[in-house]
Amino acid sequence: MSNSADVLIVGAGPVGLAMATALHHHGLTCRLIDKAPAPSDKSKALVVWSRTLELLDKFGLAQTFINDGLKLKGASIRNEGKQIVHLAITGLDSPYCFPLMIPQNETERLLAEHLAARAITVERQVELVAFGEKADGVSCTLRFADGHEETADYPWVVGCDGAHSTVRHTLGVPFTGAAEPNDWILADVHLHGNMSRDEISVFWHTKGVLVFFPIGDTRFRMVADLGMAQPGGKPADPTLAEAQAKVDERGPGGITLTDPIWLAGFRINERKVDQYRHGRVMLAGDAAHIHSPAGGQGMNTGMQDAFNLAWKLALVHKGQGQAEPLLGSYSHERSSVGDQVLRGAATMTTVATLRNPVAQFMRNHIAPIVTSFGIVQDKIKNAICELSINYRDSSLSAEDWPMLGGGLPAGDRLPDSPLTSAVTGQPTSLFTVTKGTQHDLLLFPAANDATAIATLTQLAEDVQQAFPIIFATHVIFKPTDKPTAPVGGNSQVWIDVDELLDKKLSITHPTVIVVRPDGYIGYRGQPAESAKVMNYLRSYLVAG
Repeated sequence: MSNSADVLIVGAGPVGLAMATALHHHGLTCRLIDKAPAPSDKSKALVVWSRTLELLDKFGLAQTFINDGLKLKGASIRNEGKQIVHLAITGLDSPYCFPLMIPQNETERLLAEHLAARAITVERQVELVAFGEKADGVSCTLRFADGHEETADYPWVVGCDGAHSTVRHTLGVPFTGAAEPNDWILADVHLHGNMSRDEISVFWHTKGVLVFFPIGDTRFRMVADLGMAQPGGKPADPTLAEAQAKVDERGPGGITLTDPIWLAGFRINERKVDQYRHGRVMLAGDAAHIHSPAGGQGMNTGMQDAFNLAWKLALVHKGQGQAEPLLGSYSHERSSVGDQVLRGAATMTTVATLRNPVAQFMRNHIAPIVTSFGIVQDKIKNAICELSINYRDSSLSAEDWPMLGGGLPAGDRLPDSPLTSAVTGQPTSLFTVTKGTQHDLLLFPAANDATAIATLTQLAEDVQQAFPIIFATHVIFKPTDKPTAPVGGNSQVWIDVDELLDKKLSITHPTVIVVRPDGYIGYRGQPAESAKVMNYLRSYLVAG
C-alpha cells in the first residue's frame, strides 16, 4: 500500500468512511487504516436523517442508501395505552422528507463498497501508535498485525477512531463531560405483535421508558432504561427473557421478542473536546463528541463533520484556500453543532427517564399541549432531521443585506428548488446543478434590466478571473423574464420556475449568493456589488 497519500484517516467506521468518500470527492488521496480485524457486525446507529441524505446525494449515494433502508413516517409517544404525542415527519423542505432506518453496519458496507469501486480500501489490523507534527506534515508510526512498524509522513491526519480515540489521547486533549445517571439495555430482535412498522414508538411508563425502532420486516430494536446506574461499570448484557420482561412491563401488550441479533447493556456518556483541530491533526465523530443516542444524532453528526472538513482541507492542501480561517472554521462550526446535539440529546433523555411521579404527571400533560402547535412540530422536525443546522456565527458567514430584507441569512442551508434550463427547457433542481465540488455563485437579476445584467456580468467576470477553477456560476431568472445570454465564460442560465427561490431568498434587487461546496450560504449581497463580494472571497480563498 502506497504511503504517498494526502490524508491519513485513522478509523474506518461510518465517519472515517464518510471522510474518505468526501475527501476523494474533492480530489485528495487518502490512506484509511483501522486496528480492528474486520468491520463491526453490530447495528449500533440506526437512522440516517434528511440532511445527511442530502449531502450523500452529492456523491451519488443517497438512492443507494434508500434502496437498502426503511423509510419512516414519524414517531409517537404513548402513556397508559393512550397516544399523547404524534409527530408526522411530512412537509419538510427537502427531497428526503423522511428518516431512513438502516443499521450502522449496512451504512459502513455501502460506503466501503463505494470507496472500493474507486480503489480505496481499508487497511485492517493497522494501528497508529505514535505521531508528531512537522513543519509540512505529520510523522506517523504504524504497527501491523505481525508486529512490524513503519514510519511515514502525511500532510494531514484525521482521527475518526471513536470514543477511545488514540489520536485524541496522543494529542492529550481533554474529553470533558460525564456519564448519564441511568443504565440501559437494547435488544435487536424479531418482533411479533401489533407494533407500527413505519414509526418510532415510545412508551412512557412510571418505571421507565421503552422505545421501539423498526428496522425492516419483523426486525426491531428495543431500548429500555433500568433506572439509576449501579456501581461497577456498564450493566450486563440482558438475556432475551430480561428484554421481554421490560416489554411486558411497559409495552402495549401482546408483543413477543424472538431470534435476538444483538443484546447489550450500556451506559450513556456525554463528552466533547473543545477544539476539533490541532495543527495538521483533526478530530471527527466520536473521537470529538459522544452523547446520548436519544434523537439518533450521533453518527449523522460525525458524518457531517466529514462533509464540513473535506472541502476546506482540499482547498488548503491545493493552495486555493487559506488555512486560517478555513481550518479554524471547521473546529468552530462543528464544535458549535456538537454542543447543540449534546444539549438536545441530554434534554430528551432527561425527559424520557423522569422518575418523580409529579414530574411524570407534568410531562405527560404538558407534552401533548406543547406539541399540538404546528410551529412547534415544524421546529422539532427540522431539528431532528438536521435541516435547521446553521453556521450563522461562523467566520465564513457574511452578508451585505438590507436590515429588514428577509430571506435566509448567511450560514443557513440553501434549500432545494425546481429549475428549468433557459436553453433547453429541461426540468432540473438546484441541488442537481450544484452537486459539484466547486463553490456556486448564484446571480439573480431581479428587475432583469440592462443595468442589473451589466452589474452581474461584471461581478461574474471578476470572480471568474480571480478564482477561475473554484466557482460555477448560475444566473437565475424569474419565469416572467426573458433570459439574456449567459453571464461570464462558464455560466449556466436557469428559470426559477415556481419562483420558490425568489420567495425563500427574498429577491427584490439584483442579488448575489455564494454557496459553499457543502450547500450552506457563505455570503449574500443585495444589491449585488462586485467589490464587496471580492472582499469576502479574498478573506479565505487564494486568487490564482
